[in-house]
Amino acid sequence: MAKMNWKGKNVLVTGADGFIGSHLAKALDDKGTSVLTIVRDIKKKSNIDILGLKNKISVIHGNLVNYADCERVINEYDIELCFHLAAQAIVGPANRSPLSTFESNIKGTWNLLEASRLSKTIKGIVIASSDKAYGQQNKLPYTEESPLNGYFPYDASKACAEIIARCYFMTYQLPLAITRNANTYGPADMNISRIIPDVITKLIKNEQPLIRSDGTPKRDYMYIKDAVNAYLTIAENLHRKDVLGQAFNFGTGKPISVLELYNKIIKLIGKNVKPKILGQAKNEIDRQYLSIKKAKSILKWEPKYSLDKGLRETIAWYKSYFLK
Repeated sequence: MAKMNWKGKNVLVTGADGFIGSHLAKALDDKGTSVLTIVRDIKKKSNIDILGLKNKISVIHGNLVNYADCERVINEYDIELCFHLAAQAIVGPANRSPLSTFESNIKGTWNLLEASRLSKTIKGIVIASSDKAYGQQNKLPYTEESPLNGYFPYDASKACAEIIARCYFMTYQLPLAITRNANTYGPADMNISRIIPDVITKLIKNEQPLIRSDGTPKRDYMYIKDAVNAYLTIAENLHRKDVLGQAFNFGTGKPISVLELYNKIIKLIGKNVKPKILGQAKNEIDRQYLSIKKAKSILKWEPKYSLDKGLRETIAWYKSYFLK
């Protein structure tokens, strides 16, 4: 198959003011794509500014929870492809305020799917789910056949969004596929409460890092460039019968405990600081990691970045950002 020609395509990236969405929007802009995003809150400084995208992509003021906003953007801008990454993604606020998380993550998804179904121009949608949709499983690593047992608000919202997306594929043949990504890290993740940016920024500022859990939970951490490559790869394969309507896991397949990760970061930064271990993390799963066999065999995708290489680039970025 000829490589997809991204040049001049009208592509909607929801969540382009967030961490992963902004990196995806930047990669698409670099390919000559005409990128649009819908933004609810105009923040003083979002990832659109941090990655220098302000004058490169079109930012439309609107809210995915309003169906009319979704319909207007898709129709007025002749959107051909949509990457749906917008979500309330932080576990703490999701647990405290489930309704707003359900509204943005589930209703936002069905509004976008319905507007796409009625659109004359949409040729494909990539829906961002998460490894969290699997919830607690007895069998590891999670495969795409594992049941979606998301019990906590964020996890449940992702599982619901997936079921609705699959319904639109089965009932209306809407051309879509679903990504289930491992924890993603890298430059410009401004959700500093996440472990990697939190530890790096505290060490840069000579503060003692805190670990919310007891340090033993195991997770899979994927570098942002591998995540962006996963989104582009799945979109480029949306014409295939063995990809349409399917969910794919993307990660490294190499789980690491929170404490091992912490020790890697301090070694790379060159500071020997003991963390303060709080042991307070609630509603979080002990072990989570993914099998990426399906993505490897069907999409020929695999991660290119080792954890050390990704962390090195990430640390260098935060140093240049916070120490300038």
